[in-house]
Amino acid sequence: MNVHYNILLNYFFENLIFHTILKFFGFVFYFTTTFMLLTAAKLIGAGLATIGLAGAGVGIGNVFGSLLIAVSRNPNEKDELMRLAILGFALTEAIALFALMMAFLILFTF
Repeated sequence: MNVHYNILLNYFFENLIFHTILKFFGFVFYFTTTFMLLTAAKLIGAGLATIGLAGAGVGIGNVFGSLLIAVSRNPNEKDELMRLAILGFALTEAIALFALMMAFLILFTF
């Protein structure tokens, strides 16, 4: 009778230790998987937020391309056109800075 009791007791404790370890590693796996998914989503979101930078580059190129065409058509209005081009450049660059700020907020606050 004592031998059966020891076998059952050993079986119980071995299973208890095995299940405890399994639950712990299951929790660690769940935690790391969740962390990895959140990190991937954060990096994808920051990458998508930087698309606005490409749009701002196209916009700035458009502003100064139009400035060259306008100055070549009417050289007398060069100073006025340059002021307007600098204003257009500043507004377009502000949009790029907002996009960059959103990318940094996504990366470093969440």
